[in-house]
Amino acid sequence: MYSTNKSDIRKYIRKKKREYSSEELEALSLPVLERVLKHPKVIGADTILLYYSLPDEVCTHNLIDILYNQGKRIFLPKVVSPTEMTLCEYLGHDSLTSGAYGIMEPDERNKKQDSSSKFPTLNCALIPGVAFDSQGYRLGRGKGYYDRLLAKLLPADATYKIGLCFSFQLLSHIPHETHDIPMDEIISQ
Repeated sequence: MYSTNKSDIRKYIRKKKREYSSEELEALSLPVLERVLKHPKVIGADTILLYYSLPDEVCTHNLIDILYNQGKRIFLPKVVSPTEMTLCEYLGHDSLTSGAYGIMEPDERNKKQDSSSKFPTLNCALIPGVAFDSQGYRLGRGKGYYDRLLAKLLPADATYKIGLCFSFQLLSHIPHETHDIPMDEIISQ
């Protein structure tokens, strides 16, 4: 079992992830991705925030290309400072470079922001997390990047937020703060 301490929850989930090989986690990703591709909010979206997954996350590499090839505008986060991410438009796999933490990110030239530095209007956001709870709250890796990024997607209710995870990452409760933005829905296998 796990405690309600954020650090302990992260340790608990890391331990659970180590019980699976990379191949097993990739296989566990497939039912999640199938559900995403059939989701009405994803089907109806013109603009989608996605993430280029790390080896221990729901694998989104093929999903990005599938949605991109369907004509959807895909935006991926790019770390620009020790506390902030921006959004860059995905323009194909050749436009990716290794960025902060070894995460593949779009080249800075793909940045699509208007002169007032607002983020593009996103219909849907597919968000990773260390863990999610039944109220839609997410626990990240501890640096707060997604919390700050999601706060910039205003109005917050204009973007439908979907957390993606493996079933062992779904917990009954995660400690959260008043500024934390819950997901509208969680999809797991």
